[in-house]
Amino acid sequence: LYVDHILSSSIQRQFEAFRAGFLALFHPSGLLRLLSPRELEVLACGSQALDFHKLQAVAQYGGGYTAQSTVIEWFWQVVHEMSEDDRKRLLKFVTGSDRSPIGGLSKLNFVIQRQGPDSIQLP
Repeated sequence: LYVDHILSSSIQRQFEAFRAGFLALFHPSGLLRLLSPRELEVLACGSQALDFHKLQAVAQYGGGYTAQSTVIEWFWQVVHEMSEDDRKRLLKFVTGSDRSPIGGLSKLNFVIQRQGPDSIQLP
């Protein structure tokens, strides 16, 4: 009874809202039949593949930083030396999710800038 409450009845309202939105997108068009379970997971949750070299290629810089700034070069060096788990934690810190969006990390709007014009601290 307790497990049923935790896994079912306690989230019934939220699940029904998700289900209604999901079916509104996929059911009428028949797209749901065209997707494999893996493709559906990627659409709903994002990809677990993290290519930080692609993120570096599309990164933007503000507050006087450029891709050639020493601190930016240090940042990317550290990122590329991180373990996969630490890179996931970094991604979760800056985006709120540890997965890349559809299309990969190159689709993110990633900006590194100072906290303010007279600050040496990063936000």
